[in-house]
Amino acid sequence: MHNGTLYLTGQVARPGQSAADQMREVLGKIDALLGKAGTDKTRILHVQMWLDDIRDFDEVNAVWDAWMPGEHAPARSSGEGRMAKPGMLVELIVTAAV
Repeated sequence: MHNGTLYLTGQVARPGQSAADQMREVLGKIDALLGKAGTDKTRILHVQMWLDDIRDFDEVNAVWDAWMPGEHAPARSSGEGRMAKPGMLVELIVTAAV
């Protein structure tokens, strides 16, 4: 956290899960971390989604859309890149206001 802004990044899911299951696990961890910092997902300003395979985008995006309230649409960008840990399919970099 820096000057009222929370920055989150990491790979927290388990290898062997589908991209959607990894995304659900990541979003659960984000919910917990935001709550610990005294904020919530409606205060997310920007998210960068990195996918191991861009073909998983629709599946992962559907999980995101189900998780994020429709009236709140933070800036999003997506890209494809090899993850740091084998078996990881999703990485999010989140910036949120506290």
